[in-house]
Amino acid sequence: MRQGKHTVGHQFPLLITVILSLLAAPVSSDELLIRITKGADSAIPISVVPFTESGQMPAGEKISTIVRNDLQMSGEFDPLAPEEMLSLPSKGSEVYFRDWRLLGQRYVLVGQVSSSGDTLQARYELYDVSQEKRLAGATASAPKSAARSLAHHISDRVYKAITGVQGAFSTKLAYVTLERSGNKSVYRLQVSDVDGKRARVRLESDEPILSPAWSPDAKKLAYVSFETGKPAVYVHELASGQRQRVADFQGLNSAPAWSDDGRSLLMTLSKDGNAEIYRMNLANGDLKRLTNHWSIDTEPTYDHTGKGFFFTSDRSGGPQIYHKSSDNAEPRRITFGSRYNARPRPDATGDFVYYVHQRDRSFHIARTDLESGEETVLTRTESDESPSVSPNGRMLIYATKQGEDSVLTVIAADGGAAYSLPASSGDVREPAWSPIVR
Repeated sequence: MRQGKHTVGHQFPLLITVILSLLAAPVSSDELLIRITKGADSAIPISVVPFTESGQMPAGEKISTIVRNDLQMSGEFDPLAPEEMLSLPSKGSEVYFRDWRLLGQRYVLVGQVSSSGDTLQARYELYDVSQEKRLAGATASAPKSAARSLAHHISDRVYKAITGVQGAFSTKLAYVTLERSGNKSVYRLQVSDVDGKRARVRLESDEPILSPAWSPDAKKLAYVSFETGKPAVYVHELASGQRQRVADFQGLNSAPAWSDDGRSLLMTLSKDGNAEIYRMNLANGDLKRLTNHWSIDTEPTYDHTGKGFFFTSDRSGGPQIYHKSSDNAEPRRITFGSRYNARPRPDATGDFVYYVHQRDRSFHIARTDLESGEETVLTRTESDESPSVSPNGRMLIYATKQGEDSVLTVIAADGGAAYSLPASSGDVREPAWSPIVR
C-alpha cells in the first residue's frame, strides 16, 4: 500500500510533533451546524432573560443567547422567546413572579455581563417561579476570548440546579470529517464544542482516521490512522500537538479505549493471527491478552466499574455484545434481539449499554437494560453507527445519513428529543463525547 500524505508536522519513528496545538489551531471550514429536529413533549418552560451588558462586549453570540440555545439543545427545556417576555429583569429584585406565571414559566434566569480590559464577568440568578425561590446564583469570569466557555459554564450550573445532574455543555466532541474531490479524499480529525462551534482541526490525512477516544482528563485522544498505509493506534496530546504511535504491529491495530486512570488502553490486535482484545500499559508498552477465542473479538470499552469491559464478538455466529466483569471472568452475552449487535458504549452508571443494532436490513441505535435485559431500539433512521454517550448519561450522539450526507445526530438517552450536527461540507462521522473534567 502507498504511503499516505498527511499534514502533521515533522515525522519521527515513534513521535510526531503536530503543528496544530490546542490554542493555535485554525478554525475549521467544516464547523458543524445545528438543526433541532425534535423536541421533548415534557420539556420544561424556562425563560433566559437577555443579560444586561456594560463595557465592550466581544463579537459573536451573546452569553444569554448561548445559554438559551444550550438548554433548548438538551431537549429537556423549552425556552421562551425574548420577544414574548412581559419584562426584562436583570436581577432578582426586578423579577415579578406573577408575570412569569401568566406566561406558564417554571423557571427564570436573569443576569448581567460586564467587561473590564480583557475579562468578562457574568452575574446570574435562577429562580423557581411557582415557589418564588432563588435556586442558584453566582459570579463567574473568563477572558473575552472564552465567552462561549463562560456561557457553557452557566448552562451547566443551571442544568444541575434544576435536574440535579451535572450538565455536559462544557464538554467537547471529537469527530472525523471526510471531503471528496474527484479521486482525492481528505480526512480531518476535529474537536469542537458540543454545539459544533469552535471546531479545530487536529490531524489531516488522505488516509482514513477512525475510532477517536478521549482520555479521562480530556487532554489526549487515542485513534486509529492509516497514514503509513496500514492501521496503527496513536495517542495525541492536544495541548502540545505531540503524537505517539503506540501500536503498529503486523495485522490489525484498532479500537482503542482508555482506562479510568489514563495509564492503559484496551485495543484490538491480530498480531498473533486472530483478532483479540489486549490491554497495553502506556508507560512501557507491555501487553496483556484479555480474550482467547477462535472468533473475532473487537471494539472493547470499559464498563462503569473500570474493572470489566464490553466487547463485540462473533463467537455465537454473528456479531453480539459480550461482557467480562474482570480480566479472568468468563464472557457473558448481553444482546439477543437480532443477528447483528456491535460497537458497545455503556453509560457511566452501569444501567445501560448502547450499540448498533440491525433490524429489517437497517442499522439503528439500541440499548439494553443491564438489569432486566430489556432491549429498546432508539432510532428509526436506516444507517446509524458509532454511538457515544454523554458523560452525564442524558444524551447520545451517533453518525447517520441525511440524504447523501453523513451527519451527527444527538438524541436524549431514552430516544426523545433530537438535533443534528451536519458539517458545512462533506461527511461527518466517528463521534466521541469527552468526559466532564472537574
